[in-house]
Amino acid sequence: MTNSGSAHDPYAALKYREFRFFTCARLTLTMALQMQAVIIGWLIYAHTKDPLSLGLIGLTEAIPSISISLFGGHLADKVSRKKIILLFITLLLVASFFLFLFSVNETENFHQFGTWPVYIVIFLIGVARGFLAPAITAFGAQLVPREIYANASAWNSSVWQLGAVTGPAIGGLVYGVWGGAFATGLVCLLTLMAIACYLMIAAKPLPARVKNESLGESLSAGIRFVFSNQVFISAITLDLFAVLFGGAVALLPVFADEVLMTGPVGLGFLRAAPAFGAVLMAIILAYRPPTKNAGVKLLWSVAGFGACMILFALSTNFYFSLFILAVSGMLDNVSVIIRSTIMQLMTPEEMRGRVSAVNSIFIGSSNEIGAFESGFAAKILGLIPSVVFGGCMTLFITAITARFAPALKKLNL
Repeated sequence: MTNSGSAHDPYAALKYREFRFFTCARLTLTMALQMQAVIIGWLIYAHTKDPLSLGLIGLTEAIPSISISLFGGHLADKVSRKKIILLFITLLLVASFFLFLFSVNETENFHQFGTWPVYIVIFLIGVARGFLAPAITAFGAQLVPREIYANASAWNSSVWQLGAVTGPAIGGLVYGVWGGAFATGLVCLLTLMAIACYLMIAAKPLPARVKNESLGESLSAGIRFVFSNQVFISAITLDLFAVLFGGAVALLPVFADEVLMTGPVGLGFLRAAPAFGAVLMAIILAYRPPTKNAGVKLLWSVAGFGACMILFALSTNFYFSLFILAVSGMLDNVSVIIRSTIMQLMTPEEMRGRVSAVNSIFIGSSNEIGAFESGFAAKILGLIPSVVFGGCMTLFITAITARFAPALKKLNL
């Protein structure tokens, strides 16, 4: 497939059979994890009524994920990426089954054991994520030619966001109608489907290492590479602080219960709204990729995301809140696709696992640390002031990045 042909074909990446299985696995696994996030959030808040306990969910997942991400990236460049993926999705399945057993007698188990069994599940999810994120990113880059990385990134994001739309909505609906046991059982089924999809993809040979390195040198190589590139470090730092300060998702159970007066079904729709907007944007960007003036578009999209968080915090109307969250998802997806394309194009093949691990620490775990920050800030400042503060900090960080990262502003992909 030539550059010119793929550049004008919005379905270029989907013409590759293994990439289609990859996206199916991504869809089912994302649905499972997003459903589980809604279920866990409602379980914890329903039994504690404490916003800080929601923040602790993020911290419990972030600690193991951050701690082992660099080693996970090292393994992804040394060991079969497919084997890593299958092993740690199996760990996710074990954690989900444990939550299913706990949910069968939810009230009795909470009364007897408290919340700590649920936090064990969250910890195991964090461990799995620390290994899965670099392996999946590096493995996916081996399934399509380099010239259609931007198109593959758009479809990857679109499929992830589709799962993030349907997962919370289905999770909230199923939990609200049939209860936690049925909902967690469905999570286990979706995780099994993801394993089946990965089994349909052939293992890929690892890229040749340029030189032999010790473990310490290998782990630090990804960090050095990221911090030596102004475009790379400014893009992921911008997203890090935007998610860290601008994320209201962790507090959605509180908004659903105390501000918007809706139950777990409404919570599911609130969780799905950002991803719904992101799917719409991903479809648009598949046809019109944000390659021209990509750096400027990245800055404006993050600033718009911060503004949406402020508007959401001030809203008391359920439908307006859904709309604002959907717009925030559209803007967030612009930055996701631009950053993913930067990473795919600028990373040497033999370092994809380690660089993906660094990216995962900055971006993936910032969601969980941001959840803790949101819960802590809500405890100290109050619910609405904490989200307004986070949105204002996102705007401030965007302005600072625009001032001190000229290479990002000039970026064209």
